[in-house]
Amino acid sequence: MPELDNDLHRQKMQRRKEVQDERLAAKTLEKGLIIVHTGTGKGKTTAALGMIFRSLGHGKRVAIIQFIKGAWQPGEKAALDRFGEQVLFAALGGGFTWETQDRQKDIEMVEQAWSQGLALIQSSDYHLVLLDEVNVAMSLGYLNPQLVIDGLKTKPEPVHVALTGRGAPTELIEVADLVTEMKLVKHPFREQGIKAQIGIEF
Repeated sequence: MPELDNDLHRQKMQRRKEVQDERLAAKTLEKGLIIVHTGTGKGKTTAALGMIFRSLGHGKRVAIIQFIKGAWQPGEKAALDRFGEQVLFAALGGGFTWETQDRQKDIEMVEQAWSQGLALIQSSDYHLVLLDEVNVAMSLGYLNPQLVIDGLKTKPEPVHVALTGRGAPTELIEVADLVTEMKLVKHPFREQGIKAQIGIEF
């Protein structure tokens, strides 16, 4: 009977609410998180940008440092520009490594990006600092993972830091508070020969 089903459902949800309320009441600690988005799947930067826009919606200041990227202006840059001084956006890469074909210059640009990113983290001026594609820089050997980890240890307590890109080193994953691995299941570029689409890839 629908009425009986509804009563059972209400009782079940009431028990679930009680459990959930107990869990929430027990979580009292607040801290700035180290967040890692890695894996072979698409969506690592996109997920991190979701947190950026969420922070902006709460009136918080945010900073984005893009490693590797920099040879083009992505759509998110145009959208973020509308927030004015609430956002600092710096694309400090020369583009894909197969385009630049200059390892030493790529390393120098990565080192510059890391120095600027660390300064922003330590400044306490930003609620969230996104180090986009920094994991790639580490996996390529352009940036020492221990250097990054040591830098993150100097992070002021309230500041959140998100690090994106495939190939996140194990030692970074171990010190992170939140780690998400994106898994590639299917991609139109590989399976169907479809080129990158506006608003989807850039």
